[in-house]
Amino acid sequence: MLSAFVRAFRTPDLRRKLLFTIGIMVIFRAGSFLPTPGVSYPNVQTCIEQSQGNDLLGLVNLFSGGALLQLSVFALGIMPYITASIIVQLLRVVIPRFEELHREGQSGTAKLTQYTRYLTIGLAILQSTTIITVARSGQLFSGCTVDVIPNDTWQTLLLMVITMTAGTGLIMWLGELITERGVGNGMSLLIFTSIAASFPGAMWSIAGGDNGISKFIVVMAIVVLVIALVVFVEQSQRRIPVQYAKRMVGRRMYGGSSTYIPIKINMAGVIPVIFASSLLAVPGLLAQFGDPTAGWVQWITRYLASPSAPLHLAVYVVLIIFFCYFYTAITFNPDEVADNMKKYGGFIPGIRAGRPTAEYLDYVISRITAPGSVYLAIVALIPTIAFIVLGVGSNIPFGGASILIVVGVGLETVKQIESQLQQRHYEGFLR
Repeated sequence: MLSAFVRAFRTPDLRRKLLFTIGIMVIFRAGSFLPTPGVSYPNVQTCIEQSQGNDLLGLVNLFSGGALLQLSVFALGIMPYITASIIVQLLRVVIPRFEELHREGQSGTAKLTQYTRYLTIGLAILQSTTIITVARSGQLFSGCTVDVIPNDTWQTLLLMVITMTAGTGLIMWLGELITERGVGNGMSLLIFTSIAASFPGAMWSIAGGDNGISKFIVVMAIVVLVIALVVFVEQSQRRIPVQYAKRMVGRRMYGGSSTYIPIKINMAGVIPVIFASSLLAVPGLLAQFGDPTAGWVQWITRYLASPSAPLHLAVYVVLIIFFCYFYTAITFNPDEVADNMKKYGGFIPGIRAGRPTAEYLDYVISRITAPGSVYLAIVALIPTIAFIVLGVGSNIPFGGASILIVVGVGLETVKQIESQLQQRHYEGFLR
């Protein structure tokens, strides 16, 4: 594998792409430490040390690589773009125009991408306003005794909103640059960079506590086990054979070939975990603005907002399984696949073309999604339960969602480098 990396850097074209991608990642990480105008950086560092832990915005902070709690220019990270992309995908079911654009091919996809950009900017304005409001109220850092925004005039707050929104737009542009001129999917690589940047600090905090070395070894063993499980399942797929009939077009004969439809066990990716985490954060958000002595606030704080609460874990599993089925149904349309196969003379051996093919594909998807959803729930819970048992802390440093994203993006990027090496007649990473 190391020799393959050396060969990749010896190829001028591939070397330029790799260096360009690494350079964009460095710029992205540098922006995560650049404070937003109006924010007192020393006070932010003091609040981070004094904070008693607030997992309210933990998911957004994870995808920003810690930039959210720094209130930096890139505080919002890639989260507004992720949210906008998911919303546009879901709107295809509700708005017929979006579904028509999706079927138009490249021109329609470009139009949907433009809508996603506009929605990203709108969400960035909304999220930056919310984060600044939470920071002013003192809810961002529980137990902090200093103000992170000393000058809270409307001009300063407006400048902060504009700066954070512009930072999101810049991140979106950097991701598209990587996709066009670098290696891999730009947005995915930026998420990979943000999450991977938080791993060393999390592992160091584990090693520095009581019985740190033994806990560090156990945590590393668990992480390696989860990574092996993720790689095994993500590479697994159900291949449905497809046969194309021979047909004459003019004097040429087309078709007569055999192929297959690859159906992954986990077709929804990490989206169900993100959805479930976001929904579980809503009760904690409501409790933050309620009376701490109220009964409903204490109940939510004890049973729903706490990551170690059994009810929290049970609801987390149910939401992951539900969203796994829901998102798979949104992204994979058996009727559309069956119609395309019928249009080009394709059929599944033993299954009639048309409606029976769609029903068969729907049956296979339902059977495949069941173990896929259970797998997602297990991967999401193993690190969390292990950290609770080991007593690492109530705020989990990283969980199954982080490992899923890092491993998934890493595998996809390696495959792209592998394909480019094979085009140049070199041995790839996988021999």
